[in-house]
Amino acid sequence: MRIGILNSGGDCPGLNAVIHGVVGAAHTLGWEVVGFRDGFEGLLPPGDYMMLDPSKTVGIMKLGGTILGTTNKGHFVAKVGEGNVAEVPAEIVEKARKILDQLEIRALIVVGGDGSLTTGLQLYKMGIPVIGVPKTIDNDIQATAMTFGFDSACHSVVDALDRLHTTAESHKRVIVLEVMGRHAGWIALYGGISGGADVILLPEIPFHMEHVADAIRKRDARGLHSTLVVVAEGARMESGELLKKEDVGGKGEDRLGGIGEHVAKRIQELTGKETRACTLGHLQRGGAPTALDRILGVRFGAKAVHLIEEGKFGRMVSYQHYNVGDVSIEEAVNQLRLVDPGSEIIRAGRSIGVCFGDRAVGA
Repeated sequence: MRIGILNSGGDCPGLNAVIHGVVGAAHTLGWEVVGFRDGFEGLLPPGDYMMLDPSKTVGIMKLGGTILGTTNKGHFVAKVGEGNVAEVPAEIVEKARKILDQLEIRALIVVGGDGSLTTGLQLYKMGIPVIGVPKTIDNDIQATAMTFGFDSACHSVVDALDRLHTTAESHKRVIVLEVMGRHAGWIALYGGISGGADVILLPEIPFHMEHVADAIRKRDARGLHSTLVVVAEGARMESGELLKKEDVGGKGEDRLGGIGEHVAKRIQELTGKETRACTLGHLQRGGAPTALDRILGVRFGAKAVHLIEEGKFGRMVSYQHYNVGDVSIEEAVNQLRLVDPGSEIIRAGRSIGVCFGDRAVGA
């Protein structure tokens, strides 16, 4: 049997581990694997693909990015049609089906985030056997407790905070680090607490700059003259507005950015302390994956092949309670996993003095 795999959307540490897991598991069953380049675009005529076997995947687990390439734009960007349902045009899907038929591919593994999995679901509903593998460093897909790439992203945040701590302390400055997290603040939360941040601002917890400034003043009063602030790109200003780098209109989600600079400016205005901002940006998505992301990626890839073997199409690989299982793609997409403001980790953060900007420290 011959199966296909593609990854779509942003790159992510651990993607190559998924490919390694798929190829290894398929080879054990005597199957062939076709890897489509540049996401769904590789499905369009004449087809852009490469044959994958264990000789092609030796040593790729340690590599960041993906050997197949990826894209989050092109012909498969869903358009909003009747009933406000976002779908890829049917004629595009039919072109992809013809390529799959020509290559005698019996199942397609789609590795991607919410948007990519929604496209995969549409392909499945139009008769293409699809298995989904969740991919997002934001860790914001409700149907899985963890996604590969998240741990690597948190390590990037911790490394940055370790470095920023020394310069903040030397100059008695406040340093604001902006990290990824459009709707969910998992990277800011886990990276911030692990890296010893004093203030963490999340999309899920509306913050007030006066509370942040007060926390910094109290640290100064206790002889702690430097402060590290971590802010997720999707954290909202007092007005509730999101800061955007670019308004892309109907082409997709607006590109966020600038909240770090805004917070730094307001802190300096309110406290008089010298404040600097740093944006981590794509450094969070690049580089070698951690051991945790490598093993999770391999397990996800192997599980996807097992689902094909069992004929369980229209399903997505899911990590729950330390086990890798599966859920319906339809149930998985568009259900975000957000930080619960009343969760144990938030309470733990408050108990060690972390300010989340929603109330005075200690209140």
